[in-house]
Amino acid sequence: MASIRSARRRHTTRKAAVTVAAGLAALLSPLLVFSSNAAESGVSTISTESDPRCDSARLQGLKDQAELFAAGCEQLDEEYGAMDDSSARLDDPGDVRSKNMQLLARRAKSETFASYTHSDLAFKGRYVYAGNYGGFTIFDAKNPGDPQRVAEVLCPGSQGDVSVYKNLLVVSVDAPRSSASCDSTASVTTNPTAWEGVRVYDISQPTNPEYVAAVKTACGSHTHSLAPSDNGQRLYAYVSSYFPSDTNPNCPPPHDKISVVEIPMAAPQNAAVVSTPVLFPDGGNPGGGRELAPTTGCHDITTYAEKDIAAGACMGDGILMDISKRKAPVVTERVQDRENFAFWHSATWNNDGTKVVFTDELGGGGAATCNPDVGPKRGANGIYDVVDGQLEFASYYKMPRTQTNSENCVAHNGSLIPVPGKDIMVQAWYMGGISVFDFTDSENPREIAWFDRGPEPEGSTESGGNWSAYWHNGHVIANDIGKGLNVFNISARAVDPARNVKLGTNNPQMQKSY
Repeated sequence: MASIRSARRRHTTRKAAVTVAAGLAALLSPLLVFSSNAAESGVSTISTESDPRCDSARLQGLKDQAELFAAGCEQLDEEYGAMDDSSARLDDPGDVRSKNMQLLARRAKSETFASYTHSDLAFKGRYVYAGNYGGFTIFDAKNPGDPQRVAEVLCPGSQGDVSVYKNLLVVSVDAPRSSASCDSTASVTTNPTAWEGVRVYDISQPTNPEYVAAVKTACGSHTHSLAPSDNGQRLYAYVSSYFPSDTNPNCPPPHDKISVVEIPMAAPQNAAVVSTPVLFPDGGNPGGGRELAPTTGCHDITTYAEKDIAAGACMGDGILMDISKRKAPVVTERVQDRENFAFWHSATWNNDGTKVVFTDELGGGGAATCNPDVGPKRGANGIYDVVDGQLEFASYYKMPRTQTNSENCVAHNGSLIPVPGKDIMVQAWYMGGISVFDFTDSENPREIAWFDRGPEPEGSTESGGNWSAYWHNGHVIANDIGKGLNVFNISARAVDPARNVKLGTNNPQMQKSY
């Protein structure tokens, strides 16, 4: 494995102290699949309860803010720096946008998932698979200006990361449940029989998904990324999870590994864990400082199966992997940024596989980090060139608008816009909205379009904003935690060539060349 190298640095930091409750809203109702007509007619009663993983973490006496932050159970408080942006010029809140970006459609949360956090997205042709902490919704976006909800699956278990391959949908569950069934109830991490991992659905009929398999994985599945075998007969899911504990029999430390789940395409019901490769035999980044999370697993991995490579964002480390042997991925390069990155969250390759954009989720998605106090290099993207297999830091990119102190804003999920010969990306920034930027010149990225989502109403205690924003077949589709599904149009010459690129299956965490 390559030696650990540090990125070049450029900025100072501070922490933001907007604390937004991140409880898991868990429905205790059974699986529900229904058409768009049924979706409008009424659903089962919804009840909520606190996130057992976070309760368990606190009961274990974990006083260390970094540990709780890594678990997604705590924002970094005033101990890490005071927040006072009263002297800064703040942009007026609201749905402000660049002239070349328009909101075409918005589909509000349905009653079924009203109490749940909306999360990631995956695509297959005209269909959009929108994950959330209670299951997923399927939209028919044949008309992007009028997407139709055609099915909902109620099957609780955060965080609802979704991926599609051919006729299979894989969903991550990262909270202990009493069982893998959809009528399960929330459990606790100290329960040795608790279940969490990945669920597999047959989506040959998009309006009637069939639950076909469940695979338990160590520490659950915070996210997962797909990589099919060369012959397409087997599908591999690289399961990322973290936060081990001595009191969790299903997730004891050390947890320096991922789980590899093999799904036979002809018999998906036989899906199983086939390996648990250790990525950090030295234990990974130990963390430290004010916000730096220790590496106890990976948050997200982006595969580029055509090139047999993957990039991993692993809490305190950014890595490259050789995945030519799907069951045995090998770390080939590793980099740390102990000055400016708090939590390596996700990764995006450029089309040539010669660059990686890593994101830093400073504050865990619940803090106001888009302001002059934090500066342009914390809670941002780190753009790296890949030179002879090595990661070479080029620049930071952060959306260039100041947000109010009540707006959680940080780099989050995005994807390439398939413009031949250019490196252009669209990205969600929670309440900061959506930013489209060109990083063809790695050292000088520039924004070319944007949409400022605006804050929640005054007095609201809800976390909100765009969790994911991805390009799919001519439009940007975003999943907003509080507002539901949004569809945008970009009328910019720079992205026009992308309209000629039509994708079938589209998983931003399983990139394809164009």
